[in-house]
Amino acid sequence: WFDEALATNALGPSAMTLATISETGRPSAHIVLLKGISNDRFYFYTNYQSQKGKELEINPACALTFFWPELERQVRVSGFTERATAKESDEYFQSRPRGSQVGAWASPQSVVIKDRALIEARAKEIEEKYKNDKVLPRPKQWGGYAVSPVEIEFWQGRASRLHDRILYTLRDKKWTINRLGP
Repeated sequence: WFDEALATNALGPSAMTLATISETGRPSAHIVLLKGISNDRFYFYTNYQSQKGKELEINPACALTFFWPELERQVRVSGFTERATAKESDEYFQSRPRGSQVGAWASPQSVVIKDRALIEARAKEIEEKYKNDKVLPRPKQWGGYAVSPVEIEFWQGRASRLHDRILYTLRDKKWTINRLGP
């Protein structure tokens, strides 16, 4: 389905909603980008000190939702996160445009700031600091997460709200498949 979303030029096919849970049990959701699927895990990258990063450190349970309205399709993933390896995070960081690398250094993500000028000043400082370097090092507070799914639901919109819902559930290292009522 992801390949079909790419082929149809769906808006933001790699955008997914990441749902996390705070230490008080309050849910929160953020849009992040899928940056790869490897070893049956979904990868995204962020600031470890962000709200979502802090919540995942406390409780690694999460949910991902992809929605492609052009195709009337949704994929929901429930699972558990662990940090990507330093090597994986370094490799992805180096593949990012320089401006995005600078942004990762400059942004105190999820922290209250006085105004935008703070971020712009920090970005200028980072640019100056690394002006002679082709490659910026990855900030220690930034990296990837790998989501290992335990449940994946595929939803296909149908006429008269008689949608198809197929649920894959991982139990004892085997996937079971069930159809759900719409």
